Amino acid sequence: MFAVRCHVVFALAFAFALAGCGKSKTNSTSAAAGPAVESGSAAASGTSSEAAYPTAVDPVVVLHTTEGDITVQLFAEKAPRTVENLLRGYAERGYYNQTIFHHIERGKMLIGGGYTADLERKAPRAPIYNESNNGLSNRRGTLAMIRESDGPHTATSEFFVNLTDNADFDFKAAEPDDVPGYCVFGEVTSGMDVVDRIARLPTKAQGAFPQVPSPQVAITGVQRVR
Repeated sequence: MFAVRCHVVFALAFAFALAGCGKSKTNSTSAAAGPAVESGSAAASGTSSEAAYPTAVDPVVVLHTTEGDITVQLFAEKAPRTVENLLRGYAERGYYNQTIFHHIERGKMLIGGGYTADLERKAPRAPIYNESNNGLSNRRGTLAMIRESDGPHTATSEFFVNLTDNADFDFKAAEPDDVPGYCVFGEVTSGMDVVDRIARLPTKAQGAFPQVPSPQVAITGVQRVR
């Protein structure tokens, strides 16, 4: 959607809410509690005890940038393929190192994850399945995948940080066909001030890129801390 395949689309996209994204669905992030069971001794005494079933722990990563650190909790339960793709396919391979935030859409989003400082596209891996129907909404501070506006299953490495609530980017249940959205897979838990600072930078056009932050802001590494 963005950069060579994205920026031309973006110039028109907000006039019609990204051409096909629907209304927001309510977030659902609570984990189900484990069932209660009785041990042999508890049953014999007529009492019961709650079994300690551990719940899955969502990974946490830190985006180290030239403007400061951004800590992101990844929603592995809600978007397992997307999180696996980001962690195993890109972050652990050092793919994001020295990529830049290459587009600011004022009051909407900050985009990065695919281009070097000279605005060369790094070779991505295969596109992934769109998990936008996961109950998560594109709220301020969440991260979602970039994809082609007319191709729901075309996301690879690029992502955006929502600068405001962008409900129009969410999955929409409709008849006869559902309308896919932009898959939310994480949320900033620390460093939103860094995101906002980057988003307020001046921009300049560079080739096919109409709004590149100036000075450029690079991701120097992605570190998993949980």
